[in-house]
Amino acid sequence: MAAVTANLILYWQLLLFIELGPLILVQRRLHREVQTIFLLLTRRKDIAIALFSVIFFPGVLLHELSHWLTAQLLGVRTGQISLLPRPMANGRLQMGYVETQQADWVRDALIGAAPLISGGLFVAYAGLYRLGLLELWSAAQTQPLLSVVGRAPSLAARSDFWLWFYLTLVVSSTMLPSASDRRAWLPLALTGGALLAVGLWAGAGPWLWENLTPAVLKAAQALTIVFGVSLFVHLILILPLWILRRGLAWWLRLEVVL
Repeated sequence: MAAVTANLILYWQLLLFIELGPLILVQRRLHREVQTIFLLLTRRKDIAIALFSVIFFPGVLLHELSHWLTAQLLGVRTGQISLLPRPMANGRLQMGYVETQQADWVRDALIGAAPLISGGLFVAYAGLYRLGLLELWSAAQTQPLLSVVGRAPSLAARSDFWLWFYLTLVVSSTMLPSASDRRAWLPLALTGGALLAVGLWAGAGPWLWENLTPAVLKAAQALTIVFGVSLFVHLILILPLWILRRGLAWWLRLEVVL
Protein backbone atom coordinates (compact mmCIF):
# COMPACT_ATOMS: atom_id res chain seq x y z
CA MET A 1 0.00 0.00 0.00
CA ALA A 2 2.83 2.39 0.87
CA ALA A 3 4.52 1.69 -2.47
CA VAL A 4 1.28 2.40 -4.35
CA THR A 5 0.83 5.71 -2.51
CA ALA A 6 4.43 6.71 -3.18
CA ASN A 7 4.01 5.93 -6.89
CA LEU A 8 0.81 8.01 -7.00
CA ILE A 9 2.56 10.97 -5.39
CA LEU A 10 5.43 10.73 -7.85
CA TYR A 11 2.98 10.44 -10.76
CA TRP A 12 1.02 13.57 -9.80
CA GLN A 13 4.17 15.52 -8.99
CA LEU A 14 5.59 14.62 -12.39
CA LEU A 15 2.41 15.82 -14.11
CA LEU A 16 2.57 19.00 -12.06
CA PHE A 17 6.10 19.86 -13.13
CA ILE A 18 5.35 18.93 -16.74
CA GLU A 19 2.48 21.44 -16.75
CA LEU A 20 4.16 24.26 -14.82
CA GLY A 21 6.94 25.06 -17.29
CA PRO A 22 4.73 25.26 -20.40
CA LEU A 23 2.11 27.23 -18.43
CA ILE A 24 4.62 29.93 -17.48
CA LEU A 25 5.96 30.17 -21.04
CA VAL A 26 2.53 30.22 -22.70
CA GLN A 27 1.20 32.71 -20.15
CA ARG A 28 4.04 35.16 -20.79
CA ARG A 29 3.66 34.74 -24.54
CA LEU A 30 -0.08 35.38 -24.37
CA HIS A 31 0.49 38.54 -22.34
CA ARG A 32 3.00 39.79 -24.92
CA GLU A 33 0.65 39.01 -27.80
CA VAL A 34 -2.22 40.94 -26.16
CA GLN A 35 -0.01 43.92 -25.33
CA THR A 36 1.44 43.95 -28.84
CA ILE A 37 -2.02 43.85 -30.43
CA PHE A 38 -3.07 46.88 -28.39
CA LEU A 39 0.20 48.63 -29.24
CA LEU A 40 -0.36 48.03 -32.96
CA LEU A 41 -3.93 49.34 -32.73
CA THR A 42 -3.21 52.43 -30.63
CA ARG A 43 0.50 53.04 -31.38
CA ARG A 44 0.82 54.33 -27.82
CA LYS A 45 2.49 52.28 -25.13
CA ASP A 46 0.59 53.92 -22.26
CA ILE A 47 -2.80 53.23 -23.82
CA ALA A 48 -1.78 49.66 -24.68
CA ILE A 49 -0.81 49.06 -21.05
CA ALA A 50 -4.06 50.60 -19.84
CA LEU A 51 -6.20 48.40 -22.11
CA PHE A 52 -4.21 45.31 -21.13
CA SER A 53 -4.77 46.14 -17.46
CA VAL A 54 -8.50 46.60 -17.94
CA ILE A 55 -8.82 43.14 -19.49
CA PHE A 56 -6.92 41.42 -16.68
CA PHE A 57 -8.34 43.60 -13.89
CA PRO A 58 -10.60 40.89 -12.33
CA GLY A 59 -7.60 38.61 -11.86
CA VAL A 60 -5.44 41.42 -10.47
CA LEU A 61 -8.23 42.42 -8.07
CA LEU A 62 -8.54 38.84 -6.75
CA HIS A 63 -4.73 38.54 -6.49
CA GLU A 64 -4.23 41.69 -4.42
CA LEU A 65 -7.36 41.24 -2.30
CA SER A 66 -6.11 37.75 -1.44
CA HIS A 67 -2.83 39.24 -0.17
CA TRP A 68 -4.64 41.94 1.80
CA LEU A 69 -7.30 39.70 3.35
CA THR A 70 -4.79 37.02 4.37
CA ALA A 71 -2.55 39.65 5.97
CA GLN A 72 -5.54 41.02 7.89
CA LEU A 73 -6.54 37.55 9.10
CA LEU A 74 -2.97 36.80 10.23
CA GLY A 75 -2.59 40.10 12.05
CA VAL A 76 0.01 41.57 9.69
CA ARG A 77 -0.19 45.30 9.10
CA THR A 78 -0.79 46.45 5.52
CA GLY A 79 0.13 49.70 3.82
CA GLN A 80 -0.60 51.08 0.41
CA ILE A 81 -2.68 49.06 -2.05
CA SER A 82 -2.46 49.63 -5.80
CA LEU A 83 -4.41 48.08 -8.65
CA LEU A 84 -2.77 50.27 -11.28
CA PRO A 85 -0.04 48.93 -13.58
CA ARG A 86 3.49 50.29 -13.59
CA PRO A 87 6.50 49.30 -15.73
CA MET A 88 9.44 47.81 -13.81
CA ALA A 89 13.16 48.36 -14.33
CA ASN A 90 13.54 44.82 -15.73
CA GLY A 91 11.06 45.58 -18.52
CA ARG A 92 8.15 43.68 -16.95
CA LEU A 93 4.80 45.12 -15.97
CA GLN A 94 3.69 45.13 -12.34
CA MET A 95 -0.09 44.89 -12.38
CA GLY A 96 -0.62 45.80 -8.73
CA TYR A 97 0.73 45.42 -5.22
CA VAL A 98 -0.10 45.39 -1.51
CA GLU A 99 2.42 46.66 0.99
CA THR A 100 2.67 44.39 4.05
CA GLN A 101 4.79 44.56 7.15
CA GLN A 102 7.45 41.84 7.26
CA ALA A 103 6.43 39.07 9.63
CA ASP A 104 7.68 35.57 10.38
CA TRP A 105 8.37 33.07 7.61
CA VAL A 106 5.11 31.19 8.08
CA ARG A 107 2.85 34.24 7.83
CA ASP A 108 4.89 35.77 5.00
CA ALA A 109 4.68 32.46 3.09
CA LEU A 110 0.90 32.24 3.59
CA ILE A 111 0.37 35.84 2.48
CA GLY A 112 2.51 35.19 -0.60
CA ALA A 113 0.66 31.99 -1.46
CA ALA A 114 -2.82 33.46 -0.93
CA PRO A 115 -3.45 34.40 -4.61
CA LEU A 116 -2.47 30.92 -5.75
CA ILE A 117 -4.89 29.38 -3.27
CA SER A 118 -7.85 31.67 -4.01
CA GLY A 119 -7.14 31.73 -7.74
CA GLY A 120 -6.66 27.97 -7.80
CA LEU A 121 -10.01 27.38 -6.12
CA PHE A 122 -11.73 29.67 -8.61
CA VAL A 123 -10.01 28.12 -11.64
CA ALA A 124 -10.80 24.60 -10.48
CA TYR A 125 -14.48 25.43 -9.97
CA ALA A 126 -14.86 27.47 -13.15
CA GLY A 127 -12.90 25.11 -15.35
CA LEU A 128 -14.30 21.81 -14.14
CA TYR A 129 -17.93 22.77 -13.57
CA ARG A 130 -18.76 25.99 -15.41
CA LEU A 131 -16.73 25.23 -18.56
CA GLY A 132 -17.56 21.52 -18.44
CA LEU A 133 -13.99 20.21 -18.52
CA LEU A 134 -14.85 17.62 -15.87
CA GLU A 135 -17.55 16.34 -18.20
CA LEU A 136 -15.04 16.05 -21.04
CA TRP A 137 -12.52 14.31 -18.79
CA SER A 138 -15.13 11.79 -17.61
CA ALA A 139 -16.13 11.11 -21.21
CA ALA A 140 -12.49 10.61 -22.19
CA GLN A 141 -12.25 7.69 -19.75
CA THR A 142 -14.84 5.64 -21.60
CA GLN A 143 -15.29 7.07 -25.10
CA PRO A 144 -13.09 7.39 -28.21
CA LEU A 145 -11.13 10.62 -28.63
CA LEU A 146 -13.12 11.80 -31.66
CA SER A 147 -16.35 11.39 -29.73
CA VAL A 148 -14.98 13.45 -26.85
CA VAL A 149 -13.74 16.20 -29.19
CA GLY A 150 -17.15 16.25 -30.84
CA ARG A 151 -18.77 17.16 -27.53
CA ALA A 152 -16.68 20.31 -27.12
CA PRO A 153 -18.86 22.57 -29.35
CA SER A 154 -21.91 21.80 -27.22
CA LEU A 155 -20.06 23.02 -24.14
CA ALA A 156 -19.02 26.24 -25.90
CA ALA A 157 -22.64 26.83 -26.88
CA ARG A 158 -23.70 27.36 -23.28
CA SER A 159 -25.04 30.86 -22.68
CA ASP A 160 -22.45 31.75 -20.04
CA PHE A 161 -19.51 29.73 -21.39
CA TRP A 162 -17.45 32.65 -22.69
CA LEU A 163 -17.96 34.68 -19.53
CA TRP A 164 -16.56 31.85 -17.43
CA PHE A 165 -13.84 31.24 -20.00
CA TYR A 166 -12.76 34.88 -19.74
CA LEU A 167 -12.79 34.82 -15.95
CA THR A 168 -10.86 31.56 -15.87
CA LEU A 169 -8.27 33.00 -18.23
CA VAL A 170 -7.66 36.27 -16.38
CA VAL A 171 -7.62 34.67 -12.94
CA SER A 172 -5.28 31.87 -13.99
CA SER A 173 -3.04 34.43 -15.74
CA THR A 174 -2.59 36.44 -12.55
CA MET A 175 -2.66 33.85 -9.74
CA LEU A 176 0.99 32.73 -9.85
CA PRO A 177 3.05 34.29 -7.03
CA SER A 178 5.64 36.90 -7.95
CA ALA A 179 9.26 36.81 -6.79
CA SER A 180 8.40 39.02 -3.81
CA ASP A 181 5.47 36.73 -2.95
CA ARG A 182 7.86 33.76 -2.82
CA ARG A 183 10.56 35.39 -0.69
CA ALA A 184 9.64 33.41 2.44
CA TRP A 185 9.13 30.07 0.71
CA LEU A 186 12.77 28.96 0.61
CA PRO A 187 13.57 29.52 4.31
CA LEU A 188 10.24 27.95 5.26
CA ALA A 189 10.94 24.93 3.03
CA LEU A 190 14.43 24.56 4.49
CA THR A 191 13.04 24.73 8.01
CA GLY A 192 10.36 22.18 7.18
CA GLY A 193 12.95 19.91 5.59
CA ALA A 194 15.14 20.14 8.69
CA LEU A 195 12.20 19.29 10.97
CA LEU A 196 11.30 16.36 8.72
CA ALA A 197 14.87 15.06 8.88
CA VAL A 198 14.83 15.32 12.68
CA GLY A 199 11.53 13.46 12.80
CA LEU A 200 12.86 10.67 10.61
CA TRP A 201 16.02 10.45 12.71
CA ALA A 202 13.88 10.20 15.87
CA GLY A 203 11.95 7.26 14.44
CA ALA A 204 8.73 9.06 13.53
CA GLY A 205 8.89 7.95 9.90
CA PRO A 206 5.83 5.62 9.96
CA TRP A 207 3.68 8.25 11.71
CA LEU A 208 4.80 10.98 9.31
CA TRP A 209 4.12 8.77 6.30
CA GLU A 210 0.64 7.85 7.49
CA ASN A 211 -0.38 11.41 8.33
CA LEU A 212 1.43 13.52 5.74
CA THR A 213 1.23 11.50 2.53
CA PRO A 214 -2.57 11.89 2.07
CA ALA A 215 -2.21 15.68 2.30
CA VAL A 216 0.77 15.71 -0.08
CA LEU A 217 -1.12 13.54 -2.58
CA LYS A 218 -4.25 15.73 -2.46
CA ALA A 219 -2.19 18.91 -2.84
CA ALA A 220 -0.34 17.49 -5.87
CA GLN A 221 -3.62 16.40 -7.46
CA ALA A 222 -5.29 19.76 -6.82
CA LEU A 223 -2.40 21.79 -8.24
CA THR A 224 -2.16 19.51 -11.27
CA ILE A 225 -5.85 20.05 -12.02
CA VAL A 226 -5.57 23.83 -11.57
CA PHE A 227 -2.47 24.15 -13.75
CA GLY A 228 -4.00 21.82 -16.32
CA VAL A 229 -7.13 23.96 -16.65
CA SER A 230 -4.98 27.11 -16.79
CA LEU A 231 -2.75 25.68 -19.51
CA PHE A 232 -5.82 24.56 -21.48
CA VAL A 233 -7.45 28.01 -21.63
CA HIS A 234 -4.14 29.69 -22.52
CA LEU A 235 -3.40 27.22 -25.32
CA ILE A 236 -6.84 27.76 -26.85
CA LEU A 237 -6.14 31.48 -27.29
CA ILE A 238 -2.44 31.63 -28.09
CA LEU A 239 -2.74 30.65 -31.77
CA PRO A 240 -5.69 32.98 -32.61
CA LEU A 241 -3.90 35.86 -30.87
CA TRP A 242 -0.69 35.13 -32.79
CA ILE A 243 -2.61 35.10 -36.08
CA LEU A 244 -4.40 38.34 -35.17
CA ARG A 245 -1.14 40.05 -34.23
CA ARG A 246 0.57 38.93 -37.44
CA GLY A 247 -2.44 39.99 -39.50
CA LEU A 248 -2.55 43.44 -37.90
CA ALA A 249 1.20 43.91 -38.41
CA TRP A 250 0.84 42.99 -42.09
CA TRP A 251 -2.22 45.20 -42.62
CA LEU A 252 -0.73 48.20 -40.83
CA ARG A 253 2.72 47.55 -42.24
CA LEU A 254 4.16 47.68 -38.75
CA GLU A 255 6.08 45.19 -36.70
CA VAL A 256 6.81 44.95 -33.00
CA VAL A 257 9.72 42.80 -31.91
CA LEU A 258 8.62 40.56 -29.03
